[in-house]
Amino acid sequence: MFNPKEREAIRDARDKWEETTLQKSLARNPERAKKFITTSSEEIERLYTPEDIAKMDYARDLNDAGQSPFTRGPHATMYRSKVWTMRMFAGFGTAEETNARFKYLLAHGETGLSTAFDMPTLYGYDTDAPQAIGEFGKCGVAISSLADMEILFDGIPVDQVTTSMTINSPAAMIWAMYIAAAEKRGIPRAQLGGTIQNDILKEYIAQKEFIFPPEPSMRLVTDTIEFGTCELPKWNTVSISGYHIREAGSTAAQELAFTLSDGFEYVRWAVARGMNVDEFAPRLSFFFNAHNDFFEELAKYRAARRIWARAMKEKFGAKNPRAWLMRFHTQTAGVSLTAQQPMNNVARVALQALAGVLGGTQSLHTNSLDEAWALPSEQAAMIALRTQQIIAEETGVTNTVDPFGGSYFVEAMTNKIEQEAYAYFDKIEKFGGVLPAIERGFQQREIAEAAARYQREIDTKQRIIVGVNEYVTGEALKVPLLRVDEAGARHHLERLQRVRATRDNARVGETLNALRHAAQKQNENLMPYLIDAVNAYTTLQEMMDVLRREWGEYREEAIV
Repeated sequence: MFNPKEREAIRDARDKWEETTLQKSLARNPERAKKFITTSSEEIERLYTPEDIAKMDYARDLNDAGQSPFTRGPHATMYRSKVWTMRMFAGFGTAEETNARFKYLLAHGETGLSTAFDMPTLYGYDTDAPQAIGEFGKCGVAISSLADMEILFDGIPVDQVTTSMTINSPAAMIWAMYIAAAEKRGIPRAQLGGTIQNDILKEYIAQKEFIFPPEPSMRLVTDTIEFGTCELPKWNTVSISGYHIREAGSTAAQELAFTLSDGFEYVRWAVARGMNVDEFAPRLSFFFNAHNDFFEELAKYRAARRIWARAMKEKFGAKNPRAWLMRFHTQTAGVSLTAQQPMNNVARVALQALAGVLGGTQSLHTNSLDEAWALPSEQAAMIALRTQQIIAEETGVTNTVDPFGGSYFVEAMTNKIEQEAYAYFDKIEKFGGVLPAIERGFQQREIAEAAARYQREIDTKQRIIVGVNEYVTGEALKVPLLRVDEAGARHHLERLQRVRATRDNARVGETLNALRHAAQKQNENLMPYLIDAVNAYTTLQEMMDVLRREWGEYREEAIV
C-alpha cells in the first residue's frame, strides 16, 4: 500500500522514535509488568504503523464495502440503509410462556425472533421420556409435537418476521413443524424467512448435542439444504456456528478456522449431491461469538468474510456474487459473563455487541446480565435489547461503513488471524478433511488446550476478570431470577397426552414407516416424509427413534 521510498522513510522515523521519544517515556513511566495479550493469548505490539500493512493491496485485500472480498462489509451502505436485525435468543418453559416473551420483545423493538429449545428437545426426546426427567423448559422451550409449535408462534406474523431456531440433530424435524404450522395458517412455505442452526459438525467439535453418527447426520443436513433451495428460497438452511466452538474455550483463530472448514464441508456435500453452488450457497449463513477483546473480534469478522469469498470463488468455482458473500449473526459471549457482580455483565455485553456491529454483523443477540445464574428475566432481556438500540441510535457507529477500515492495528490483526486460519486449514487437510479430523479429536484437543491456557492465566492473575480474581467485593446476589414453573410441565404433558389420544394413530404409523423406508435409501430426501409425519401429529421422539434404530447413536472416543 506504500511505495518503497515511503516505507523506508516510515522505518527510519520508527527507529528514531524508538531511540528517542520511546526511551525517554519509558524512563519516566515504565510499562506495567503484565503481558499485553488478546483474549486468545496472542501478543500485541506496542505500536502499529503503515509498515505492518505495507504488503496489502487495497482492491485485493479490502476493496469497498459490498464488493469482493467483502472485508469491509457485505453491503455497500451497511447500516446507513438498515441496521442489523435485533434478534434476541428467547425460550423457556411452555410454548405459551415463550410465545408471550416473543410478543413482549417484538412490542419493544425486536426485529427478528430467535428460539431456544430445552434439553429434551435438543436431544430429540419427548418431555415424558425417562431421559427428559427434570429438564423440562430449563434452557429453552419444550416442543414435542406440531401442537406445541402452533402455540409457540400463535399470533406472530411468521411471513413478515424472520425466525431463527437454535437446534441441530433434530433440526429437520423442528423445521418441518415450523413449515407445517405456517401452512396450516395459510402461509405458503416459500414466504417463510429465517434460519435453522442445523450445524452438526460443530456439535461433534464443541457442543456435544449430537445423536447420530457423522455420515447420516451430514446426509440429513444435506437434505435440508436441498429442500430449502427448492422450496424455501428465503430460508437459511444452515447457520454455520463458531459461537459454541468459542464458548468451549477456543481462540478467535480456532473459532474462525474450524467454523469455515465446517462451512466448506457442507458445500462439498451439497455439491456431491449434484446441487449448483451458485443456487444453494447464497442461503448459507454463519454465527459468530463476540468475546471480550474488542479489536481481535473486529479482525475475526473481517477475516471471515475475506476467506469465505476467496474460497467460494477459487475453491468451489462460484460465479454468483451472492454465493461469495458471508452473512452472519453474532451473539455476545455467554462464557464471559460472571456470576459475581452480575451488573458488570451489562458493560461486558455492550462492548462485545459494539465489536459485532463495528465488525459488520447482519443480526445480533445481546446476552442478559443474569445468564450466569438463570434464563433471562423479562427485565434483564429488556436491558439487553435496549443495549442494541442505544448502539444503533445514540453512538454514531451506524453513520459510516467500516469505521476501523485502514487502522494499522485492525488491518494487521485481520491479516494475522487470517494467516492463522489458513494454517489450521492445512492441518485439517493433513487428517484427510473435517470428518477424519473430528474422529481423531484434533479440533477438540486444540480447543481443550486453549481453554486450559486461558484458565491458567486467570488463576495466576496474568488475566484479570473484574469481580472474579480482582476487585472482589463478596456481595450477595441482588438481581431477580426467572424460575421455570413446574405447573407448566404438567400443562405441557397434558397436551402431549391429548395429542396422542386424539390423533389418527394409524396415520402416524404409516408416516413413520414411510420415513423408515426413505432413511434406508441413500438418495431419498427425508424432508417431505418428515413434513407428512409432523402433519399427522407424530411426536419429535417418534421420528427421532425411527432414525436412531436405522442409523444408530454416536459415541465419541475419549481424547487423551
